[in-house]
Amino acid sequence: MTIVKREDQKIIKTLLKRRDFLSVNKGARVSTPGFLLLALKRTNKQNMLVDDIRVGYTCSKKVGNAVTRNKAKRRLRALVRTTLPGIGLKCYDYVLIGKYSSTNKLSFETLQNDLKNSIKKLHQNSQKHEYN
Repeated sequence: MTIVKREDQKIIKTLLKRRDFLSVNKGARVSTPGFLLLALKRTNKQNMLVDDIRVGYTCSKKVGNAVTRNKAKRRLRALVRTTLPGIGLKCYDYVLIGKYSSTNKLSFETLQNDLKNSIKKLHQNSQKHEYN
């Protein structure tokens, strides 16, 4: 697992196992022009440390050839590295799925704004469901 940590920021780990991706697929989702964001809150039942944020990245063959998919995943990793430590919540798993032609073509600032807005939207929706 890859770990990214900066001073006074949350720990971000990378999802590597297929079962982790499949479990996040059962959670909430938000679609943006550049990517699809999936999120799921972890519980203590899964025998894991719940103080960290875990993130996975994926792009299907619809995005393009291997070079294009790798470029899209590099952009998503950079996006998470710069944006998620400030707004992501502990105990959550996130998966970013690159979209055909738009993940590589949209500006980085647009992708950052989309990630910030989609995470806020996800957490607002999850809070509504927890209290109802």
